[in-house]
Amino acid sequence: MDGVVRAWVTGWVVSRGAAAPEREPWGFTVDVGQVAQVSRHVFDALGDAVDEAVVRKVAGGVTGAGVWLKVFHDPAVVGGWLGEGWWVDPEPGFLMTVPLTAPAERTGAPHGYRLRTWSVGGVTRVLVAAPDGSLAARGQVVPTGATAVFDQIETVAAHQRRGLGSFVMRTLQAAASATGAETGVLAGTPAGRALYESLGWHVQAPLTSAKFVGTDAG
Repeated sequence: MDGVVRAWVTGWVVSRGAAAPEREPWGFTVDVGQVAQVSRHVFDALGDAVDEAVVRKVAGGVTGAGVWLKVFHDPAVVGGWLGEGWWVDPEPGFLMTVPLTAPAERTGAPHGYRLRTWSVGGVTRVLVAAPDGSLAARGQVVPTGATAVFDQIETVAAHQRRGLGSFVMRTLQAAASATGAETGVLAGTPAGRALYESLGWHVQAPLTSAKFVGTDAG
């Protein structure tokens, strides 16, 4: 899918309240403004199209702790390109997409659970509350025209294997489709991949997340 990285970045910054992305020759720089993630460099090439020399050059220019790289290639490969001071998540994420179609019928929350949805600042959020009012599952989506970015999908451990993750995703997909979005985009974890694939999502590329933690000169 052409432009999938741009689509993901465009929606992600709205979802997380980050700064508008700055276009770079190799991708995008996004200021996030958190201690654990000051900014991130996102490369827009996928898989074998990722240029090792470019990744090495960008990584070599990072000197401040809290800067992340997002590279759409296997961590086992990308980790070998990075120098001292980089922590690389050994588990790959996955950039995934799905065609969005309106569901044949809307279904309510599983018995005993309560669904609430609301939209603020371009972000539609879904909350599934447990019978006692505590959080059971959640997620959010940002439609950005032809695409919609899904983010922060979570089911609390005590409520897993009850269909809540699928329910949240179907609810978000219906909300995105209603805006006219035609393609869903997300960056999923290994744990979430099986759920998304069961709902028709497809992996476009693995995702390496690397964080600069600094070097100890002493």
